Amino acid sequence: MSHKTKREDVPNIVSEPMVEYAISPSRFDLFSGILSKSVKEFNPMGFDAIKVARTGFSKLVLMTLAKKISLNIQELANILHISERTLQRYDDDDIIKTEYAEKAVELARLYTRGEEVFGSIDKFKLWIKAPSLIFNGEAPVTILDTSAGFDMVFRELGRIEHGIFA
Repeated sequence: MSHKTKREDVPNIVSEPMVEYAISPSRFDLFSGILSKSVKEFNPMGFDAIKVARTGFSKLVLMTLAKKISLNIQELANILHISERTLQRYDDDDIIKTEYAEKAVELARLYTRGEEVFGSIDKFKLWIKAPSLIFNGEAPVTILDTSAGFDMVFRELGRIEHGIFA
């Protein structure tokens, strides 16, 4: 008797289910295309953020970001350290200065992180505009005019994510 089995008897078909792995669309699509047309899939947590901050982007892109994250022009101007009037004088196609672009990228990073923690951008937008004892009775959005304010909000998001409430 032969040890060989006939190849014709064993089908050559894999019967595993097909699975597709991808980044959740809501996670990064919120800012892809807004902050960068040159980076195919913009990741506000990676080197794409550095590239966009260095090269800058137009006022139109900045205003689109502000609209997506529900910031009015006064709130945006305060965060960027620019007067409302100066911001309004920019033409839609004008490239904004690097320091403003950097703050806008930081906003994109913060809102992306907030969406991850809260599971919804809408829930995060409510939280960031609500006064909180943790921030001395101020809404978190009001302290984003400083890098220390951004740090405090990022740290608080980490606490919330891990279930540590003050």
